[in-house]
Amino acid sequence: MNETTRIELLFDAFATLADTLVAGYDVLDLLQTLVETCHELLAVDSAGILLANASNELEVVASTSEANVLVEMMQLDADAGPCLECFRTRSVVSVPDIDVDSGRWPDFCATALAQGVHSVYAIPLRLRETTIGTLNLMRNDRGELGQRDTRAAQALADVATIGILQERTIRDASKLRDQLQEALSSRIIIEQAKGVVAETAQVSIEAAFVLIRQHARSHQMPLSQVARQLVARHLRFGPGNTDQQKTSA
Repeated sequence: MNETTRIELLFDAFATLADTLVAGYDVLDLLQTLVETCHELLAVDSAGILLANASNELEVVASTSEANVLVEMMQLDADAGPCLECFRTRSVVSVPDIDVDSGRWPDFCATALAQGVHSVYAIPLRLRETTIGTLNLMRNDRGELGQRDTRAAQALADVATIGILQERTIRDASKLRDQLQEALSSRIIIEQAKGVVAETAQVSIEAAFVLIRQHARSHQMPLSQVARQLVARHLRFGPGNTDQQKTSA
């Protein structure tokens, strides 16, 4: 991909993110769009987002790969890693060579290396004094993320953060907490639905999520609603095709 094409696609990505900033937008879809854009247009091999829940504890809410989820979960379990440090310090954390920091975060580094990850770049989802999570970019190669990609990632993160922290929710802190908690709770049912679809449609976990998201978008439904229908077996994705089939309750 040449630089002109990449810039054009970045403009399109910002327009797509901006289009989601409307009343009733789906927080999970917004964040998934963000990580997919980073994965497709930046020099990274995977991207994920950790979001703070009502207790200010981080949870994985969006990712471009199951390997990324595994690495994120390890640092949450160990309560240590570059993404947690990013959230706590509200500052960008760059780890160009995980081997160098293996003594600092041994569990995280061991898991990351086992998944082929050799460098990490974590960006706080922050607006003024409010930090709601982190955008985490992982690379299989060692080395710093390039300056252009760094600036693009920060800008994308800022747009997504502004989208979540809209003026109406800033004025109502309880509403903001409820919205984010709903997104975190919804993620649990979505993970269950991914497993159901992977089994019934005989596809990978990643492909299962693509099917769920495509159905939600084509029917203008929240991801969580589609996921609940799948888990309750009110909706079924058949094997060998992407057609959605209704079943009896």
